[in-house]
Amino acid sequence: MEDKLVEGLSLKASVDTEKNRVIFVESDEDFIDILLSFLTMPIGSVIRLIRYQPPPVGTGCMDNLYESVENLDMQLFQTEACKSMLLHPRNGAAVQCESLKLNVDDSEPLQYFCCESWECTASDYKLLSHYKNAICGCGKRMSREIDLSEKQNKKMLFDARDRGVFVKGLTRMIVSDELKIMPPLTATSFSLLSKLGLTDGSTVEERTFNIGVDKVWNLLKFSLVSRIPLTETLLKKSRELNNVDYDQGSFTKSQMVETSLCMYKRIRIKLIVSKSRKMVCYAEACEDFVDLLFSFLTVPLGHVAKEMKTDASRGCINHLHNSIQDLDAERYLKSNDHKEMLISPKLAPGFRLGNQQLGVEECKHQQYFYYVELRDDRVIPKLISDKTLLPDINSVPVSCLSVMDPKSQYKDATSSGGFVKGPSMFTVTDNLIITPISPVSGLSVLSKLKVPFSDIEERVVNVGKEDASRLLVAAFVTKSALTNAFILEEPKREYKGLNHGC
Repeated sequence: MEDKLVEGLSLKASVDTEKNRVIFVESDEDFIDILLSFLTMPIGSVIRLIRYQPPPVGTGCMDNLYESVENLDMQLFQTEACKSMLLHPRNGAAVQCESLKLNVDDSEPLQYFCCESWECTASDYKLLSHYKNAICGCGKRMSREIDLSEKQNKKMLFDARDRGVFVKGLTRMIVSDELKIMPPLTATSFSLLSKLGLTDGSTVEERTFNIGVDKVWNLLKFSLVSRIPLTETLLKKSRELNNVDYDQGSFTKSQMVETSLCMYKRIRIKLIVSKSRKMVCYAEACEDFVDLLFSFLTVPLGHVAKEMKTDASRGCINHLHNSIQDLDAERYLKSNDHKEMLISPKLAPGFRLGNQQLGVEECKHQQYFYYVELRDDRVIPKLISDKTLLPDINSVPVSCLSVMDPKSQYKDATSSGGFVKGPSMFTVTDNLIITPISPVSGLSVLSKLKVPFSDIEERVVNVGKEDASRLLVAAFVTKSALTNAFILEEPKREYKGLNHGC
């Protein structure tokens, strides 16, 4: 497949010709910014972008989660928007990523919809939705699309140091094959050469590579599953990318401290366990657990790297995250806020669960203003987020709009702030294939696993914040997420009989 951008980025690389391996690449801020943007991307977007990039590779159980959302009946979601939010999750740093040299994320631009009634938007419920056909407080659909008015002229950059998205303009860095970003010092390059057993430059060759969007997607993919992603991407080194599980024990750094003041509820699930093989065959769970699992698709990649132990992943995304932690923000990054945006990336506005257990913060919505302009006897609605573009409020009435939660209908007081309707129950396999509950499906899972009924034990688990974080990382790096999260790492649990519902 040819790269979608003919004139991409140019990378200078040092290559070990004997081992056919990239030692490091040297680049300016454009490529570094693209690499760092990986940390802000929601996992669902990552899966969508790389799933059809050859060669196919699995990303733990995340592919199964994504396909489960695709296959689940729309009627089981709280709103029409919920399914779209999970399959096309928004990036909390989308505004910054729009300035990247290459358009890595192919998500549609943010859209704006108002109530069918002009009067309702201007003076009654004053609501705005980013998703079409949400139900307004007045009961009508929010199907009227409106454009956001913005300044036409962008800020002129007279100083080259003002360029860049996350790193300062004119910044040059070297990136090792395992995606460690470092200052371009001679001592650093010698250290990388020594690490590969190179004592002189007889087998070292300088090469230049052109990087387009498709190669960036491949690099994103290999950063998750390979310890040599630059070699895989630039030299197309052929090898078998199997789905081996890594570090099947404790996955997380256990940074979350549980206290009685935590604003969340534990989630109760029932595990069907093979006693002899010490594995979860499947789980029976209510919508709150499925909400938690589906929310993994909205979590930024950088948050997973933050929760991951150094040796947990078979990829290099944790090296990228650690590089930013070690980097001098004042010298290389645009600000400390940009560093925080990468180290602790946030959810996009509207994506936070009501029962949030993962500890990921959510970006705030912009403030939006609405007014009506009369021009040649025509009524022209205007939507603005920049206060400097507002008309004189003494001559034109201006309304401040509230952005609706896309996961709930305006008048639905029973909504839990989740994606899935309740009460409902689901079967969740060890590799996170989620389907509406069915005894037939459960028996089919046991049959495929060749687990005799006499070997089955049921366990009830109350999932807390630390369990949720461990499950997130297990889902990212293994094909047996439930077993690794709840059996190999034993949480507090209680043992019950067969009959309990939501």
